[in-house]
Amino acid sequence: QRQPDRGLITKREVRALTLARLQLRADSIVWDIGAGSGALGLEAARLCHQGFVHAIEKNPEDVAIARENRHRLAITNYRLIQARAPQGLAEWPDPDAVFIGGSGGQLVALIQLALSRLPAEGWLVMNFVTFENLHLAMTTLKTLQARWDVTQIQAARSQPLLAGHRLVPENPVWILAATPVDRHDT
Repeated sequence: QRQPDRGLITKREVRALTLARLQLRADSIVWDIGAGSGALGLEAARLCHQGFVHAIEKNPEDVAIARENRHRLAITNYRLIQARAPQGLAEWPDPDAVFIGGSGGQLVALIQLALSRLPAEGWLVMNFVTFENLHLAMTTLKTLQARWDVTQIQAARSQPLLAGHRLVPENPVWILAATPVDRHDT
């Protein structure tokens, strides 16, 4: 994977928690919106070996990397289109889980679409690094009367320092998980 200039590849610790919040099954249909290099969607495809991941990404360089990663990992239950969401999503089958990693300025419309297409037991999970997008998502979910919660995660990784090691922190990420109906967490 490349390291984009803006450092937007979903870090492994965040991917692990995000995948857990999606509550995937072996046969889940997953939407990966703002797929980037495909890191999260390709891991979801491995977990949903009887299901399928539909992914969309607007950046042509990221699309090329995601396709290369898909080929390298020999994942066959993953389809990626290059477009700006929500373009093309109307043709996708209804999802069991939706991940929004990037919205291209269409966050409100994407949240509305995801919640309208998810089943009652489905989950929408979004990762945010800015206060503004987190606030916009929470406000939208309140308006739609969805049940939601936020988890903030910040990991630190070891890095050599002279003869020892030190911890270098990653940027914090908010993981917002929502479901279209009011129900208890499982």
